[in-house]
Amino acid sequence: MEYQAVIGLEVHVQLKTRTKIFCGCSTRFGAPPNTHTCPVCLGMPGVLPVLNRKVVDYTIKMALATNCRLARRCRFARKNYFYPDLPKGYQISQYELPIAEHGHINITFENGSGGSEEKRIGITRIHMEEDAGKLIHDTERPVSHVDYNRTGVPLMEIVSEPDMRSPREAGAYLRHLRTIVRYLDISDGNMEEGSFRCDANVSIHPRGTDQFGTRTEIKNLNSFKHVEKAIQYEIGRQREVLLEGGAVVQETRLWNPEKTRTTSMRSKEEAHDYRYFPDPDLLPLVIDDEWINTMGATLPELPEAKQRRYRTELGLPAYDAGVLTAQRELAEYFEACVELFPQPKIVSNWVMGSLLGLLRAEGRSISDSPVSAAGLAELLKLVDTGVISGKIAKTVFEEMAQSGASAPAIVESRGLVQVSDSSAIEAEARQVLADNPDQVTAYQGGKTKLMGFFVGQVMRATRGKANPKVVNEVLARLLKG
Repeated sequence: MEYQAVIGLEVHVQLKTRTKIFCGCSTRFGAPPNTHTCPVCLGMPGVLPVLNRKVVDYTIKMALATNCRLARRCRFARKNYFYPDLPKGYQISQYELPIAEHGHINITFENGSGGSEEKRIGITRIHMEEDAGKLIHDTERPVSHVDYNRTGVPLMEIVSEPDMRSPREAGAYLRHLRTIVRYLDISDGNMEEGSFRCDANVSIHPRGTDQFGTRTEIKNLNSFKHVEKAIQYEIGRQREVLLEGGAVVQETRLWNPEKTRTTSMRSKEEAHDYRYFPDPDLLPLVIDDEWINTMGATLPELPEAKQRRYRTELGLPAYDAGVLTAQRELAEYFEACVELFPQPKIVSNWVMGSLLGLLRAEGRSISDSPVSAAGLAELLKLVDTGVISGKIAKTVFEEMAQSGASAPAIVESRGLVQVSDSSAIEAEARQVLADNPDQVTAYQGGKTKLMGFFVGQVMRATRGKANPKVVNEVLARLLKG
């Protein structure tokens, strides 16, 4: 029997504020345990939470960027459960009246047949909440420690509709969401540090039927690879259960990356298990048009719009547009280079090829690039004006990255100026033809592909400095004569 998977994701985004959501404690990652705490985030008796306005600002931005409907009035609720990393015994979150609902984003994903597809993924809701602490388990002794530094760090939870049908779609959705939060500069999206993590809800049902199957939740996935592998495994596990005549149990499961499998954690909670009720210490939050318009005016050009502009105005292929807009900093680098050297496709080729190759090899980010956008534009101008060849430009680029010197300085100091003097090139060409009489005879007998061989020999003789266009013209004339 063929089964269809149904996937929905709950994404938790740690917002990039300096202080926590309801107190003034720092959110800096990596501080010594329990040093960023106070009576408010530890839930001491008699304290009152005060909402961080910046958290609301950032959430409004995300709601606008994902086409959500913003609530003019929302409120916080207490989500009650007991766990060692939750000092108050409840989490301040939102339930019946979230800040935003009914949005969507468009994703592009590989369809598994060598092509790509576009799809709209609905967003059920976005709400604000506080993070819990962190349990640290001692591997040598049966002891666990609790670090409350993360308690009260602001989170934005984005709940998707169950619109995804494959691990590839889920991965594409997550990548696009992370790109948006980074463009908005509201989160660093660092999955390794837990700033961007998700829970996946997965079910399967017989293909061709409308009724969804029983879902399981996979908790705390913190890498794109783990998300896709965990979902793929869970689809296969549920399929085996059903084929053997069993029933899928609604439960929460954990992904074990070492064993590449999910394991049962606990039975799945429902909303009533948490006994939600409005937080009596926080007033309802009123969001007016002025606040929304102020945040809307700060939105940058988002990835989808930027890709569309790159394709229509700059004439780039869809693939190039997708790569260049994957990071806001990369797009800014590309645009700065194009402003100085207005040939987008040539710039795109160099950025996606030589520049990204260099950054990957050295483990650098685009913001730490050893070659600036202005420096790359200067190099490309030398190629465009015929001062150096494209081949020599690769060598110059590598030296620019190593030494920090400018392209003109390197070209001048190493004597790399391209030779375009046809008489000088003709002398080398005649020598190459004289040294290879058999190949000349074969060429003149119809094997015209040998032209590449002759060009290569002349370029080698001139140490790559000859102008390839002039080389081809001279050789064609000599061989014809």
